[in-house]
Amino acid sequence: MKQELKNILEVLTLAERLKSELRHSWLSDGRQESVAEHTWRMALMAVLLEPYLDEEVDTARLLKMILVHDLVEIEAGDCPAFTLNTVEARIEKQQKELKAIETLREKLGNGIGQHVYELWQEFEARETYEARVAFALDKLEVRLQHNHADIKTWLEVEQENVFKMGDHTAFDSCLDQLKDLIQEQGAQKMEAAGISTTQVLARIASSNEMA
Repeated sequence: MKQELKNILEVLTLAERLKSELRHSWLSDGRQESVAEHTWRMALMAVLLEPYLDEEVDTARLLKMILVHDLVEIEAGDCPAFTLNTVEARIEKQQKELKAIETLREKLGNGIGQHVYELWQEFEARETYEARVAFALDKLEVRLQHNHADIKTWLEVEQENVFKMGDHTAFDSCLDQLKDLIQEQGAQKMEAAGISTTQVLARIASSNEMA
C-alpha cells in the first residue's frame, strides 16, 4: 500500500496546480476564477440539486465524476469553449486531454488509476444519467459564474451563450428550470448594462441560418 499512497500523493501534488490554473471566468470581486473553484461549486450544485432531479442518481459516482472531470487540465490546461470553433482545435483538445488522463492512470496504477480513467471517459461520453447531469452542471456553473462577474468581462459570444444552454438540460426538468433561472439572470444583467437581448437573439438566429 505504501507505494500506492506515494502515487496518490504525487497526483495530489500535481492537482494543487488546479488551484492556480485560471479559467476564462471572473469572480464578483474582480479576480479570475481557478479550475478548482469551478469544480468545487459544481460539486455543491450536485449535492443541493440531487433531491430534485427527475431520476434517482448515484450521488457518489456523480460527485466522483465531477471531481475528476477537469483533472486533465493539470497537463492540458483550460481551453475555453469559444476557442474550439474548428474541427482541428477540437481534435487537438481531445488528443491533449486523452494523453493527460492516460498519464494520470499510469501514475496512479491499475486500481484507482483505472477507476479515475473510466470516470473521466464516462463524463466525456455522456451516455449515463450521472454523466449527463455532471455535464449539465459543468455548463450551468459557467453561466452562473458569468452572471456574478462584471459584465465588462463578457465577450460577445458569452452574451449569446446565455441562450444556448437548453441542449444540455432538456433531459431533466429540474436542470431545465434552473437553466431558465440562470438565463433570466443573464438576460437581466445584459439589459441593465444597455445590451439588447433582442439583438443578441437576432445574432444567434442569423448565425444559425448561415450554419
